[in-house]
Amino acid sequence: MSVLQKISQHIKQKGLKTTLKKAWKHYVFSHEELIWMERDLVSPIPPHKLKPYPPLQVVAITPHNTGAFARHFGDRVGTMAELAAEGHTGQMHLDENGDAVAFIWGAARDYHDRHYYGCWFPVNEGEFFEFGGELSRGYWGTKLSMDLQTELWKAMLAQGCNKVVDVCEWHNVPALKLHIRTGYKEQGRIMNVYELFGRWRFFRETRYTGSRLDALRKPERSSAEASVA
Repeated sequence: MSVLQKISQHIKQKGLKTTLKKAWKHYVFSHEELIWMERDLVSPIPPHKLKPYPPLQVVAITPHNTGAFARHFGDRVGTMAELAAEGHTGQMHLDENGDAVAFIWGAARDYHDRHYYGCWFPVNEGEFFEFGGELSRGYWGTKLSMDLQTELWKAMLAQGCNKVVDVCEWHNVPALKLHIRTGYKEQGRIMNVYELFGRWRFFRETRYTGSRLDALRKPERSSAEASVA
């Protein structure tokens, strides 16, 4: 399919306005807002209704065992090996066949994200920066999204950390809601990532007061509503 055919098909499916907006963001200028979040490592996870999943084995990622990513994350094998070689703490969850179905990383020092955003994420003493968490499609909506994090928190707590920090894209509503359900709090900081003509990137941190996530929180039911239910 030629480029013009792809554009024509996208216009038919998404509309001209959406297509032009996507093209502008990809080829001319884009601005990504990354919301800084934080959480302690010992408070329990709030109640949830996520589905259970079959037993998995939690394994530390090393430069020598990244072949386990080949089936579900084949394009990440090299990146996983690089991160492990740099000394970051990575964990993968293996199924009965020895294939990685989920992974997550933690950095107890300033982290240079050269694989995705291209910027530095500073880490204070006692903190660790959580990044790269991902589940294969078959585990979406399961309790693994929580266990993936808590298992890493245990490992980082053993290394002397007492707080996890990370960033979440402002437009990624499902991820923001997951952070809310997991008990994260906003830090009032935003890492702004600007990209020009698909080549040059610029970074700037800004701050805000109040909450930008209140609209995503489920309203608490009153005692009267709860008794009726």
